[in-house]
Amino acid sequence: MQTRANAPKPDTGPYIGEVMLHCVIRPDDFKHTQAIIVSGDGWNICGHALLHVGPGWFFHVAGLHDRPRFMRHEGYQRYLRESDKREIRRTMVHIPDIFGAHRKLLDLVSRQWLWLMLPNNCTTFLEQIVQAGGSRAGMVFNCPSAEKFAP
Repeated sequence: MQTRANAPKPDTGPYIGEVMLHCVIRPDDFKHTQAIIVSGDGWNICGHALLHVGPGWFFHVAGLHDRPRFMRHEGYQRYLRESDKREIRRTMVHIPDIFGAHRKLLDLVSRQWLWLMLPNNCTTFLEQIVQAGGSRAGMVFNCPSAEKFAP
């Protein structure tokens, strides 16, 4: 039994981050908020959006029916490398109500996200958090590589 416990884990694909079981970020972390747009993969020509807050926290949704994921800076670099993605742009997002954004993030990371392509995707995840924080930032077409994340 013990040798089995030390056996390498099967390859499950590129790194997409960790499920947050305990919140480690504070409302103050939302004083520095960015929408990060990275390239897509395979059939995804729209790219992908991630939320960056505080000193190096990254959040996103990456599965069809999965909990949102988080990663630190090292994990973000691993995600880009293993997914063969490149960063396209970063946009600063002003969050007037840091407590509202923090509450919304806690709510969203605590449950599964239903990915519905364009109407409920990675962009929607970011929009819900920043708009709960009083920002009007978002996208019209939910296609990150084609438009800016802006008010």
